[in-house]
Amino acid sequence: MKLAALQNELKSLSSIQFQLPNGQWVPEHFHITEAGLTTKRFIDCGGTFRTEKTINMQVWVAEDVDHRLTPTKLLGILKKAEPLYQEEDLEVEVEYQESTISRYGLTFENGVFRFEPKFTDCLAKDHCGIPENQMPQKKETSTTTSCTPGGGCC
Repeated sequence: MKLAALQNELKSLSSIQFQLPNGQWVPEHFHITEAGLTTKRFIDCGGTFRTEKTINMQVWVAEDVDHRLTPTKLLGILKKAEPLYQEEDLEVEVEYQESTISRYGLTFENGVFRFEPKFTDCLAKDHCGIPENQMPQKKETSTTTSCTPGGGCC
């Protein structure tokens, strides 16, 4: 989900609900402790320099069970962060604490924001030397895939 879509959906809501990929709900008393721009500059295993930019929100749950973040308040937080991403309509990622900090994509369906698993991928498949039928397949139950050791990919 891109920022403009998130903002548009928030305008139509009276409350915010987040659902994890396993169907569990983020407690309603969550906080957004960070909102801003994440820039990743890297070189892929084929030697290509790349830059990825996303808008990042950190969802955090405290013991403050009376807290409720309204859609209007979240829109205000995103507005305050605009100088960081200079009004670029970037993909939104969400960080959420599980056994470690997990990063998710975001979708919206039936009035609910859903955290979507993110997957690793080789960005230089044409340099890997691994036949297409031997490339790792994305699995619904796993949040990562990778090239195999000794496979010549990365």
